[in-house]
Amino acid sequence: MNREELLRKADHTLLKQTAVWEDIKTLCDDAIRFHTASVCVPPCFVAPVKEYVGDRMRVCTVIGFPNGYNTTAVKVFETEEAIRQGADEVDMVINIGLLRAGKDDAVLDEIRALREASKGHILKVIVETCLLTQEEKVRVCKLVTEAGADYIKTSTGFSTGGATPEDIELFAANVGPNVKIKASGGITSFEDAETLVRLGADRLGTSRLVKIAKE
Repeated sequence: MNREELLRKADHTLLKQTAVWEDIKTLCDDAIRFHTASVCVPPCFVAPVKEYVGDRMRVCTVIGFPNGYNTTAVKVFETEEAIRQGADEVDMVINIGLLRAGKDDAVLDEIRALREASKGHILKVIVETCLLTQEEKVRVCKLVTEAGADYIKTSTGFSTGGATPEDIELFAANVGPNVKIKASGGITSFEDAETLVRLGADRLGTSRLVKIAKE
């Protein structure tokens, strides 16, 4: 798999709290130049990014980020507002505490609520694998599948770890046929990216690939 193919699977991402418009604009320019899958930006930048990129690039943003413990009503509002402002894709963080407490019905209901709020747009569900046991990872694969989300996503990049080959293999073995996989966090090279794609990842959440391509 060549670099161009891998770049087309990348959500070129900048979610640092210190990001200013010039940083975001450079991110967008680079995403367009290297034909990435999308540009992933903080919610406050969705409207100006959509105005800037128009139809040249898909716009992705994050919901309940990075901790996931907002109420469902807040996440639904965030989702509706992001789409109203021009987001094509939304990446939501689950309520990790509810999952760990065994409250699977509540987790399922929340993902379904965001599926409804994002209807017609791509919904990715961030489960923060570094905080979960193997059993919890398997359970959440089933919940994401049942809720009808488009993707399950490994990580926010703001916790204790990112995507691993083992987690991509686990996802591939446990999600339904209509759920794709996004590997995010800790992807430091094209070799990392290719390994994760070969194991089942369809999207890559990273900014490193474009940086390497530019160099």
